[in-house]
Amino acid sequence: MTANRRVWFFIRKSLLGGLTILLPISIIVFFFRWIYQTVTEMIAPFTSVFISAFGLPKFVADWLAFLAVLVLCFLVGTLVATRLGSWLWQQWEENVMSRLPGYVTVREVIAQLMGNSSDSPFSRGEVARVWLYGRQVDVSVTALVTSRHADGHVTVFVPTGPNPTSGFIYHVEESLVELHPEIGVESMMKTVVSCGAGTAALFKTDKQEG
Repeated sequence: MTANRRVWFFIRKSLLGGLTILLPISIIVFFFRWIYQTVTEMIAPFTSVFISAFGLPKFVADWLAFLAVLVLCFLVGTLVATRLGSWLWQQWEENVMSRLPGYVTVREVIAQLMGNSSDSPFSRGEVARVWLYGRQVDVSVTALVTSRHADGHVTVFVPTGPNPTSGFIYHVEESLVELHPEIGVESMMKTVVSCGAGTAALFKTDKQEG
């Protein structure tokens, strides 16, 4: 091996080694940055109250507003869990909230995403590996089974990384779906958030296990 080739091999190996270490870290930082920006935009009205009332820096006000929202959610959840609170909320929702355009749809979507709905794939969960283009094509995707049809077709949701709440919906033949009941939804979502990292351990083939 010539000196030039040795130098090129060293540079390429060092670059690939650096990418292997830094790329996962960058993806995680990007994901948490996206979460932070999304949350701070949602709690901006509360943050402005803390800033104007106490003159706090925005970063500190953001965290105080976030804690205040968590406390508020806890208090509301505790109240609704009581018999009286549940009855009051049911009356309010049926007579007021359900009349607002789009409220029922948004509520059902949130219940699905949070896993509170009885038919939510995020709580019930059927993790699957799907061959979208037929088993003769060696391309498959990680998916959640969301519905089964009378004609034998299956509806699957294919989440996109690093945001697993967005994705694509496909209707495919059941023969193209390989269910993995041994895999939990949480484990599957971790690979989606990490843009596929860890999938090799998630879907272990018989050859690998042998």
